[in-house]
Amino acid sequence: MQILFPELKPYKRHQLKVSDKHELYVDESGNVHGIPILFVHGGPGGACDASSRRFYDPSVYRIITFDQRGCGRSTPHGELENNTTQDLICDIEVMRELLDVDRWVLFGGSWGSTLSLLYAQAFPARVLGLILRGIFLCRQCDFDWLYKDGARRVFPDCWEEFVNHIPIDERGDLMKAYYARLTGDDELARMAAAKHWSVWEGNCSKLRPSPEALARFTKPHKALALARLESHYFMNKGFIDENQILENMHLIRDIPSRIVHGRYDMVCPLENALALHKLWPTAELHIVRESGHSGSEPGTVDALIRATADIAKQLENFD
Repeated sequence: MQILFPELKPYKRHQLKVSDKHELYVDESGNVHGIPILFVHGGPGGACDASSRRFYDPSVYRIITFDQRGCGRSTPHGELENNTTQDLICDIEVMRELLDVDRWVLFGGSWGSTLSLLYAQAFPARVLGLILRGIFLCRQCDFDWLYKDGARRVFPDCWEEFVNHIPIDERGDLMKAYYARLTGDDELARMAAAKHWSVWEGNCSKLRPSPEALARFTKPHKALALARLESHYFMNKGFIDENQILENMHLIRDIPSRIVHGRYDMVCPLENALALHKLWPTAELHIVRESGHSGSEPGTVDALIRATADIAKQLENFD
C-alpha cells in the first residue's frame, strides 16, 4: 500500500494577477527540471493545501499547486464576479506561460477532474497526461444526485439537517434557496448557510465518517468559499453545455491517462467514471474498493500514487 510522500515545502511562490480583480496563489516544489504536474483542486472553492504536493515523487516531478479564483490564498476571498469555468481555463493557460511550461500533466479530483478535462479539451497540445479522481461531469443529473434525490437516500439523517435549514416553502429547489442566502447581504445568514452546505458535502465525502475531515470542511474561511463558489457554479450549470465533456472526448482520446474512482463515492457516483471511460477506452480505469469520494482515503491514495508513477514511466523520455 502506497502512502503520501513526506511533506514538502515550496521552493517558489507566486501571486499571479489574472484580472483587474483576481490574484491567484501559486507555488512550486519538487524537481525544478522534472515533469511539470499541476494539482487542480476540487470544489469549486476547495483550495490546495500541504497534502496537495504529496502524491508525486518530488525527485521526478516539478509540482505546481494553485488556488483557483476566490478561494484559499487567492484574492478576493469568495468573490463571484468574473469567476466562471472559462475564466479558470484561461487562468491555467496564463499560469503555464508564466511558469515557462511547454506541456504538463494535470492531476485533478472531483471538480478538479471537470476543470482538467475542460482545459485538456481546449488545449490538448499542452497536456502530457491526465490523472483524474472522483469524476464529476457537471450534468444536471450530477447536481440532482447531490442536492435533490440521490445521496440523501444513503445519508437521510445528514440530509434532514441540510434541508431543515431552509423554510418549507423553499425546499422545492434547495440549490436556489442556499444560493440566495450565500449571495445575500446578511452576513450571519451567509455563514450559517455556508456551514450547512459544507457539512452536507463533508458528511458524504468519506466511506467512514471522519470528524477531522468534517472539521476541515466547516472552518469558516473554507466553508464560505466552498459554499459560495459551488452554489454559484452549480446554479450556472458549471458554465458549460449539458454533456459538453462527454461529447468532446474525441479531442483528448490519445493523451496518456488514469482514472481513479471510489466504488462507494456518494458525491460523484461511479457511473460518472464508467460513462467517461466508455468514450475514453485508452484511459486506465481503477475502481477502488472500500473508498468513497475523498482523495485522502487509503485505497485512493495508493491508486493515485501508483498512477503518478505509471505516468512518469510512460513519459520517461520527457524533455
